[in-house]
Amino acid sequence: MEFSCKILVIEDDPATREMLVGLLEEVGKYDVISAETGKDAEILANSHCPDVILLDLGLPDMDGSSVLQSVREWSCVPIIVVSARTSEADKVNALENGADDYVQKPICTTELLARIRVALRHSRNSGCNTSIALNSCFKVGRLVIDYRKYRVFVDGVDANLTQNEFKLVALLGQYAGQVLPYEDIIRRMWGPNAPADNQILRVNMTNIRRKIEKDPAHPRYIFTENGVGYRMTDHDPDDEQEDTPVCRIPEKAH
Repeated sequence: MEFSCKILVIEDDPATREMLVGLLEEVGKYDVISAETGKDAEILANSHCPDVILLDLGLPDMDGSSVLQSVREWSCVPIIVVSARTSEADKVNALENGADDYVQKPICTTELLARIRVALRHSRNSGCNTSIALNSCFKVGRLVIDYRKYRVFVDGVDANLTQNEFKLVALLGQYAGQVLPYEDIIRRMWGPNAPADNQILRVNMTNIRRKIEKDPAHPRYIFTENGVGYRMTDHDPDDEQEDTPVCRIPEKAH
């Protein structure tokens, strides 16, 4: 099962919105949702936690900068402003308010798609994990997180994680060796309006451990820091020495 990156298109002009949605859906690897007002955009961003946001500044109910600032209060999702505004002041203001990129209309579709790919790559590498930045994967012991193919392998076999399970493991892999607090994980996974209790997180982690750990009761890859959060190990549980952090994607199991 292939997982898609989710892109939120915020654009009030129907023709432009339809063009952008069609362009992204044609690529075949993006799940696209759209909004035409700032209010709807904030609701969709909070509830869907998209992987990339394309944001028009000229919205009918509020300036796009307000949406940008609102999302930045809780998320580091890449935001690409797509606007007809051409002044240097507008560009600087958008970037200083948290935009990752600025694309002027009329839109060059090939350039926009390239900028989306770059934004996704930078987002994936945001944990400053060197092996992810170099190889689009994180390898520790017998576990491989492939950020390009959205797969987790253990001993060369696909662990068959669900989309949410993969997102959780991928997030912890970006910050391997560091403890991510429960609240931070919940916010990144399900948005700022998600329930504050950890039940849904615990259920996902229980299922993940059943799939990646030989003994789920004694995990070797993902540890619980009681009362705080979860931590992905940053060293081989078997103390195996790797010469280089090169990712070798396992062949399909037969």
